[in-house]
This record gives sequence, C-alpha cells and structure tokens, in this order.
Amino acid sequence: MADADAKELAETAKMYWAAEGYTPGGTIREVDYSTQNGGLHPLLEGIKIVDCDTHFTEAPDLFTSRAPAKYKDKVPYLRRDTDGVDRWYIGERNCGSTGGNVIRKDYNKLLGKLAFPTLEESFPGAYQVKPRLKIMDDMGVWAHICFQNSGVTQPGMLMSLGDNDLAIDILRIFNDASMEYQEESGQRIFNMAHLPYWDKAAMNAEARRCIDRGMKGFVLPDKPEMFGIPGYMTDHWADVLEMCNETGMSINFHINAAIDPGTVIWDGFTFQKRLTIQPIMHSLACAATLGNWMVSGLLDRYPKLKIGLIEAGMGWVPFALEMLEHQFDEMLPDPASLPDKRPWEYFRSNFWTTFWFEKLGPKTQIDVVGADNILFETDFPHPTSLYPDVQSHIVEALGDQPFEVRKKILQDNPARLYNLAL
Repeated sequence: MADADAKELAETAKMYWAAEGYTPGGTIREVDYSTQNGGLHPLLEGIKIVDCDTHFTEAPDLFTSRAPAKYKDKVPYLRRDTDGVDRWYIGERNCGSTGGNVIRKDYNKLLGKLAFPTLEESFPGAYQVKPRLKIMDDMGVWAHICFQNSGVTQPGMLMSLGDNDLAIDILRIFNDASMEYQEESGQRIFNMAHLPYWDKAAMNAEARRCIDRGMKGFVLPDKPEMFGIPGYMTDHWADVLEMCNETGMSINFHINAAIDPGTVIWDGFTFQKRLTIQPIMHSLACAATLGNWMVSGLLDRYPKLKIGLIEAGMGWVPFALEMLEHQFDEMLPDPASLPDKRPWEYFRSNFWTTFWFEKLGPKTQIDVVGADNILFETDFPHPTSLYPDVQSHIVEALGDQPFEVRKKILQDNPARLYNLAL
C-alpha cells in the first residue's frame, strides 16, 4: 500500500464522526421517562420485538482488558483530550470519538449533536449490558441487533497500522467481547461480527469461528474496492459467501457507506444542516447495493444468501425495484447476460430492509414491499433514534395491520434473518 493511500485510510476512523458533532453544545430535550417508556403496549402483547438497528458502544476497557500480553500496550484505549472529548487512540494515533451517544444518563436526549463529549455523560446502557437490558425492557423491546459505534474497528484504520497481526487481533477482541455480551444478555443483545477483509485467510478463519460460536451476522463493506480490497466479484470473498449461503449467517450493509453525501450537499451549510441531509443520501444509496447484488450473478451462485439493508428505510424500495425492472428490460437485452431472476424476485428471496421514523411506508406499502421483507429498528442511541417513545410509534405505524403482520415484521422476520430462537 502506498504511503499516501495508508494515510488516507488512517483518516477514515478519525473522521467517522465529524468533530463538530461531539464538542460541547447542542440542545437538551427533556424526556418524561416514566410516561414514555412503560414497557410493551397492549396492542403488541405476545410479540417479542427485535430492534434490528442499534449500536453498542465500545466500552473503555474493551480492548485493554482482553488483549494478549504482547499487545497490552498496542491495542486501542480511550483517552480524554485537552478539549474535554473522549477519543480512541492506538499509540498516539487518533482513531476518533466514541460514536453516537445522545441519551444522557438522566434519560434526556441531546439534539443538534452526534454525541456527548465524554462517555460518562452518556446513558450507561450505551456500553453496559445490565442497564441496556433495563432500558430495552422499559422501551418494550426484547432483543437488539447491534452495530459498532466508534470508528476504531474501521478497516482503513486497521489496514494502515503496519502490523497485520495486531489489526486482526483487534477485530478478534471485538468479536470476543460481542460473544460475551450475547451470553451475558441471555441471548438478547447481538453484535454483528467484524472480519479482517484485507487478509483472505484470516477473514475465512474468523468467519468460521464467528459462525461456530453462534454469532448472528457479519457487517460488510458496501464497496471493498474503496479500501484496496478485491470486490465481491472476485474469488477473495468466495469462501465467506459460501459459508453464509450454507449456514444462513446474515450479511448486513449498514446504510450505504460507499456513497459520500458530502459530494452532493451544498457548501456553506452549518453542521446541523449537513446532518439533516446526509442520512437521506445514505438511505437512497442503498438502491445501489440492491442493484449491484442483483446484476452480479452472485445471488444465482449463492441463492440462500440473506442480506440485511440496515438503517435504510423502506419508502424508496418500490421506486428502486420498479426502476431496476425497467433497466433489466432496457439494458440487458441479451438473454445470456440476464440474471436468473427478476429484481422483485431477488428482493423477496434475499433482502430485508428496516424502517424506523417512517409512518407512510408502513401504513401504505407493506403489501407492495412485502410483509416478509420488512424489519423494525430504532437506531438507539443515535441522534436519529426513535427514543424515547418507541411503543407509540410502532402502534401508529403498524396498529392498523393484522396481528399476524405486526408479529411478522417485529419478531418473525428478524428471527428468520438472524437465526434467533424466539
């Protein structure tokens, strides 16, 4: 890897959360916690709600407490900088903030920022199992599917360390901690596993270990080529895809990180205005993920792949699939170049998508998108999360649906995608 490329990759974790997002400031929304978090709504009795997009923040001692002796002084550690902000470091390398934590320990919510400056200001359930389970019970949610929160496990940072064994061990430690959380929570908190994508042999070995140890899914990069890693059309990924095809292990694309919204957002906007537009671009860009997999032929080679489009939304799905249907006809006229199925067929057999803030989609599009392919999420504890009043939103979005449809979206679909014993 060229020095310039390594430097650019090293910045990816550091920029994972823009500096303006976690310096002091923002506005506190007062939350009447006792009235807005009363457990499961009567309309949802009999359903174990699975929240399919949450974030479990990396605990301050996650790496240092689990590292082998030879890496005790080399693994990531949390440090409070002179500006009062907690950041991850590897040696003296700044790896960025602790991630999005806008729920304060007094249960109030921070607006206009991505996180509180310090982890101790945040609600302990952001990074501890017992208080996390308590707030899940209060929100009426049975299980959390979790993704990383900080940028410390980002491949760009790890690939640029110049120590491949250390980089691989950092991800193994993250996965070990995730396995512990899963066990400690009584199979209610499920972190998605990370893989050392850049090292095929290590990636295959870690994938097999995670599957054998009962983890529920991998989070994969939308476009590996961005990191100098061979793409999905190469043999580099064949073993992992075959493992997932054989075992039912899910693969997850958490929004579309291959698209840089900064290239389409106007210059001169404040931080808050940029963050208003950015999530829209990530969600719409999931159409590219959908299209890439459908035209690739990989879903014909691995027909049992289960793909989660996470923090994606659902309202864009009919438009994207209708356009793909049109493009299949107009741009793939040669029968030899056509995939085995049509876009809607692939979506029905291989994809799941999540909704959270939406009301129009769940009220009007379930029959179109397909009740079997929709998941629910809150994005807890991120700025766009549904917290605090999760149950009221679910009831408003799904209350007009038959009980069987509500149960399918909130419990049965995630159980099928993530192999949950509910």
